[in-house]
Amino acid sequence: MKRVRFRIGVVGLAVVTLVGAAACTPDPQADPGGRGGGLAQAGSVEQATGAGGASGSDQVTRPVNKPTPAPTKTTAKPKPAPTRTTAKETTAPAATSCPQGEHQREVETYLAKLGGFGKVIVDGRQSATDCAAIKKFQQRYDIRPPAGRAGPLTYDVAKRLATTDVRRCNAGTGSATTFCIDLTRQTTWAMRSGKVVWGPTVTRTGMPGYRTPAGTFKINYRNIKEWSNPYEVWLPYWQHFTQGMGYHQTTTYLHNKSIGSHGCINLLPSDARRAWELGKIGSRVIVFGRRPGT
Repeated sequence: MKRVRFRIGVVGLAVVTLVGAAACTPDPQADPGGRGGGLAQAGSVEQATGAGGASGSDQVTRPVNKPTPAPTKTTAKPKPAPTRTTAKETTAPAATSCPQGEHQREVETYLAKLGGFGKVIVDGRQSATDCAAIKKFQQRYDIRPPAGRAGPLTYDVAKRLATTDVRRCNAGTGSATTFCIDLTRQTTWAMRSGKVVWGPTVTRTGMPGYRTPAGTFKINYRNIKEWSNPYEVWLPYWQHFTQGMGYHQTTTYLHNKSIGSHGCINLLPSDARRAWELGKIGSRVIVFGRRPGT
């Protein structure tokens, strides 16, 4: 008889811990002058925004096999005599499929001032040209749904952009890029040699309890994709300038004002990429005003 001996090996597991820098927290004591950190609990972003919730089931129900009826005999029916048909009068299609919103005239006025979205007739009445321009505006700024209706959100975004005064930034006439952030209107843009080279566009800054501070700062750290330790989320196109705060692509719906950011300057994806292209270590950032409610 042969005996077989088995040897049991023990495999050690190595635990790899990822450490990130960005945090979007305005607490200077938690990270004095640093690039990130903070004291928020892990996973707080999902708790605050509702991210990660389960969506409704899209399971297809299994069809029930039903008995097939027995075939029945059919008898040929006499064909009716052909009748003469007369053309029916058709109703002309509506001029536009876009519904008219409660802020039609105001949105028309602001879009006409902003320009770049096509012809707009400022008369307070929806038209095919107005519809196309409003849709284009909504698509540019990720206003959902982009149905061409001049509703409250479209009105709010258009008003903030059209009333932004870029001269308030005091960026000077130097050739270096200066980023400007209007906290009051929640807009941002960049200037070079006294001219606007990007924006103004929409942004979302710190919500109540995480107010983004006003002042003049400089970008001192950049990363194409930064990990936030406190909030456990990736921050694309990260450009830090003070106390764990910086520019980055938004991780939630930008126009949800009820949540805001944790002090950072949230941007739409296309705007975050453009800001990344324009910025560099040492770029100046001027923040002024104050977000309503903070």
